[in-house]
Amino acid sequence: MKLHNITAPIPNQKTAKRRGRGEGSGLGQESGRGRKGQKAGSGFSKKIGFEGGQMPLQRRAPKFGFKNPFRVAYQALNLSKINEAIENGKLTDSISLADLVDAGLVRKNTLVKILGFGELTKAVSIEAHKISLTAAEKIKATGGSFSELTK
Repeated sequence: MKLHNITAPIPNQKTAKRRGRGEGSGLGQESGRGRKGQKAGSGFSKKIGFEGGQMPLQRRAPKFGFKNPFRVAYQALNLSKINEAIENGKLTDSISLADLVDAGLVRKNTLVKILGFGELTKAVSIEAHKISLTAAEKIKATGGSFSELTK
């Protein structure tokens, strides 16, 4: 026997109130719902955020900012991370987008932009969607190349 299995003996168990079964039951007429009003009828359900007709908080709070529906988001990848992956043997000197995904540097199905933080020690050819000016300069300085992918 466990605590959650214990039940009261039959004489001590309360029965549910049977509402709307005539005046003799003590819960006839309005069935414990009071007289008239919004909550008295069947089918009443209070909506989430409803404040009794007052302007709800989510509508009276100020809205600000601007969300550009045409924004193109790129996943940033620094040269330092690429260099680290080359040193660890995860990447070779010819790097495609699939290689970056396999190395775990970027997520698949995302647009990738190469940024210029860090240094490259090897000449590499990289494929990505975008590149910053400093990253392009650093890649060219090591004798590497960059090819831009279409979206």
